[in-house]
Amino acid sequence: MELLYILLGLLFGGAGVFAFLHFSGKSILQQANKDAGQIKQNAQLQADTKGKEVELAAQQRAMKIKEQFEVDQNVLRRKLDEHESRLEKRESVIDKKLDTLGVKERNLDDLDAKLSKQQKTLAERDAELLQLLKDERERLLNITSLSPEQAKELLFKRIENECRSDVGGIVQKYVTAAEEEGREKARQIILQAIQRYAADQTAEHTVSSVTLPDDAMKGRVIGREGRNIRAFEKSTGTDVIIDETPGVIIVSCFDPVRREIARQSLERLVLDGRIQPARIEEIVTIVTKEMDETLVKIGRDAAQEAHLPNLNRAILPMLGRLNYRTSYGQNVLKHSMEVAYLAQVMAAELGLDAELARRAGFLHDIGKAMDHEQEGGHPLIGMEFLKKFNEPEAVLNAAWGHHGDVQPTTPYTPLIMAADAISASRPGARRESLERYIKRLKELEELCSTFDGVRQAYAIQAGREVRVICDAKLLDDRSAAKLARDISKRIEDDLTYPGEIKVTVLREVRSVEYAR
Repeated sequence: MELLYILLGLLFGGAGVFAFLHFSGKSILQQANKDAGQIKQNAQLQADTKGKEVELAAQQRAMKIKEQFEVDQNVLRRKLDEHESRLEKRESVIDKKLDTLGVKERNLDDLDAKLSKQQKTLAERDAELLQLLKDERERLLNITSLSPEQAKELLFKRIENECRSDVGGIVQKYVTAAEEEGREKARQIILQAIQRYAADQTAEHTVSSVTLPDDAMKGRVIGREGRNIRAFEKSTGTDVIIDETPGVIIVSCFDPVRREIARQSLERLVLDGRIQPARIEEIVTIVTKEMDETLVKIGRDAAQEAHLPNLNRAILPMLGRLNYRTSYGQNVLKHSMEVAYLAQVMAAELGLDAELARRAGFLHDIGKAMDHEQEGGHPLIGMEFLKKFNEPEAVLNAAWGHHGDVQPTTPYTPLIMAADAISASRPGARRESLERYIKRLKELEELCSTFDGVRQAYAIQAGREVRVICDAKLLDDRSAAKLARDISKRIEDDLTYPGEIKVTVLREVRSVEYAR
């Protein structure tokens, strides 16, 4: 029974709960529907507001785009206007050019017509000239009785002779101009080389005499029965000359080095006082060794001064020997150094190898150091000596050919020949006796006096210039210029002289009156 009541209670309780839940859910559903409607309404309002904002923004953007488009359109319109203006100007210019071309075409047509007319006229005249020439040729042939071939050959020979004469004159003109230009250029190069070289004006002289303190020393030098002097001459290979000259003994020898050894040895013996054969041999041996060292030192110093430090050692003593060798009173070693410098300067001016020219000039007279020991001239001896040490061909040819013994094979040989002549003929390089000097000046004055119209001639500046005074009544200005040229040519042909001689012809008219 209780169970039943429990079941009924549960049943009615569940029904009550269900009824409560039903009414509660309905109420909640209505409230939810009401809230949903409110949300929808709010969303609709927001959507309308947002749509209006987007539409407004779109309108504003469209307005900006429209304004920018109008601006771009205006720019393009202005550019188009400018292009149209330029095109109009070009069309105007083209129209003017077309008008000008039209005028020129008309003018060209007129010129073509005139040219055609002139060509026609010229053709008629050519025909007339040809006929006249034909008639003239026939007339000439009838007169001369020559065939056309003979007349043509005669004409060709005459033209050939005339052309040969004209061509010879033209060739002679250009050859003369080239020679004058080359001579002037060579003179300038040589003068520049001479001016750039400063050398001593006086020439050295090798003294081969020994001064004695008194004449009694001569007897000691001679020795008992001449044994001392014989020993000395045998040891040195020289001749000792003892004459009546007070206080002097002369040493004579063709070898300058042996002569110098003898001179130094004799001076030491005189200073030492012990003169006897054993002492003589000892002194000569010592001096000979010292001389060998001295020759090497002199050669080395000269090579360094000439800027040629790479010479073979065997050449150095030969250069030292040149220091004791003279030619017409001129020291050969110093002469070689002068030639080296002059050749270097001239080679540099001509665009040649200056160092090679200096080497060839420095060694060109090396044969003079040994020409007293070998047969033949010093050019050939020097060339054969230098050939042993593999010297360049330019150096060998310069040594052999600087006196014209062989033909030059390199451009350096003529340079060495010129430099050698300059060094030998410059003022003060070589001694000249007073008699020869006076004779040379006298010959120069006499030669100038042989020309017609010359009244007086004076040699001045040691014979390097001659002043010629001519008669103004017999010669005019042009004749005076010709006289100067003729005298210079005559001097070149007839006289021997160092360097060059300046010829100055003086012509003046003096009018003298006396007021009383």
